[in-house]
Formats: sequence, structure tokens, C-alpha cells
Amino acid sequence: MTNLLKGVNLYLIGMMGVGKTTVGKLLAEEIGYRFVDTDEVIVKAAGKSINEIFAENGEAEFRKLESDVLAQVCAYTKLIVATGGGIVIQQQNWSYLHHGLIVWLDAPIPIILQRLAADNTRPLLQDADMESKLKSLLEQRQPMYSQADLQITITATETPEEIATRILATIPSILKPQ
Repeated sequence: MTNLLKGVNLYLIGMMGVGKTTVGKLLAEEIGYRFVDTDEVIVKAAGKSINEIFAENGEAEFRKLESDVLAQVCAYTKLIVATGGGIVIQQQNWSYLHHGLIVWLDAPIPIILQRLAADNTRPLLQDADMESKLKSLLEQRQPMYSQADLQITITATETPEEIATRILATIPSILKPQ
């Protein structure tokens, strides 16, 4: 697989809760790449949680930090990058994402809801009606997500390992051998 990818980064996009970080770490381990989570880098750089950034500086400031991090990350090779769910809404981020292979982890809303039920670290979900909030976010982002090189639809019974295996099995079909 590493020969086929030739050092090209894999960018995992998709809604919060679809498993980008978990699957990303497994992929990195499997093919000998390094793993980067843009949200983790932002938290380290800002010295505060994403909730705090949203509360103190607003979503616009967070999106700017996110773009800055992505711009820096795409200068490297051999990375599996888990991105924030909303990274696709900034047009400029696509120029960075297109440096690599973009994989959309697509999970139905009921699966995401189940996974995020007890998660209070998501500033965009500080909402009484989490389900309708998720639906509206997905509606807004879906046209962008669908521009990915690869769409992996996740089922409720699939393990992260199975998802990672499926991604690796599907990549050769979208890469043109040189």
C-alpha cells in the first residue's frame, strides 16, 4: 500500500462522531504513516479546549486556526490526517485537502447520535435537539463531503478495524498506477 500511495497523505473527512480519529490511528499503524488529528493540534497550539475556543473566540476564529493547521500539515508526507467535521466548509481548505487523498467516512445520523450521546465536548452540539442539529449540519456539509475521492459508508455493526481494512482495500481502485 505504501508503494501505491507514494507518501501521499490521506485526509479523513466526515461528521463528528464517525470515527475519523479511531480509524485514522489504525490506518497509520497499518501502513506505517504518522497520524495527525487537526483538532488535537489546534488544542495544543491554542492552549485551550475547542469548547473554550468557541466560547471565547467564536467559530470563525476556530475555523481560521483549523485552516492554518491544515496548511501546515499538508506540507508533510506520509500522514493520515483526521480533520474536524466542518473543515470542508472553508473553500480554501480544499486546496490543502487536494494535496492528498480525501476519504469521506459517512455514517447515518442514528449511528452518530448513539456515539455522541454522552459527549459534551462538541461545541456545535450544545443544543437541546441534537438530532436536528446534526441533520442540519450534515445537510449543509454533504455537498462538500461528496467531493471526496472515496466515500466509505459506515454501518452500525462495523468495527473501526473493519472500516480501516475496507478503506485500504478500496484505495487501489481510485489510484492510477504510474
